[in-house]
Amino acid sequence: MSTPTSPSTPGTAPASDDAELKAKHRAMWALGNYPVVASDLIASLGPILVDAAGIGAGQRIHDVAAGSGNVSIPAARTGADVTASDLTPELLDVGRAHAEEQGLDINWVVADAENLPSGDGEFDAAVSCVGVMFAPHHEVVADELVRIVRPGGTIGLLSWTPEGFIGQMFATMKPYAPPPPPGAQPPPLWGHLDHVRELFGERVQIAHAVTQDLVVDTLPASEDFVDFFKANYGPTIAVYRFIADDPERVAALDADLVALADRFDRGDGHMILHWEYLLVTATRS
Repeated sequence: MSTPTSPSTPGTAPASDDAELKAKHRAMWALGNYPVVASDLIASLGPILVDAAGIGAGQRIHDVAAGSGNVSIPAARTGADVTASDLTPELLDVGRAHAEEQGLDINWVVADAENLPSGDGEFDAAVSCVGVMFAPHHEVVADELVRIVRPGGTIGLLSWTPEGFIGQMFATMKPYAPPPPPGAQPPPLWGHLDHVRELFGERVQIAHAVTQDLVVDTLPASEDFVDFFKANYGPTIAVYRFIADDPERVAALDADLVALADRFDRGDGHMILHWEYLLVTATRS
């Protein structure tokens, strides 16, 4: 396996007072078992983004906020030269093990999406699947994605929409969660094309933008959804820990999340959820 490379022309570093926030983000995504979420519920999204971004053999690809590699691994299968970066090393460790099992050579790097250790124009494409949307400062992330991609290269993003199931899950949890830090922007904004256009401006040309649904039918009932996310999904675990000393609020959040799943359920006796996302590919000007 290749080893992390040293930064060549790093981006603008976050302010020093941002360090605590990033440490909390890193710890949150290490809670539970996000790789199980990636493998059991959203595994199909990685190949969708790889195909939409036109990733193929010989291309230099940076999967930003890569998690456990649900884009990096299918991208490497095409023969692309893949760098996978994430703020949470525990997720990269899982991805590295899965890649090694498949004989895939991927460069795994612990890095902040807002300060990537990559040179200007180093990559043919930068992609992220429900990853960079969770970085707190959207404009900084957009700046970094543009910076590391060569002119004519591709930026590919897949993000949950505010109106879709996951966006509404975050809206449901918000009253129970601690207030966001000053300057942090809501992750589901990345699911609005107007927001993406505003972030990138004339630095890219939008090549393709479509809203689609991921069908999730592996959780039999609403209560199973709540139990699964309470056990495995870092942001949900963090909210429940915040209210753990208040049993009434815990019960209320349980009920609100069950109601959310019931509202989105399209099944008949077995829950079927449609999770809406925005898929965008753009060419760097």
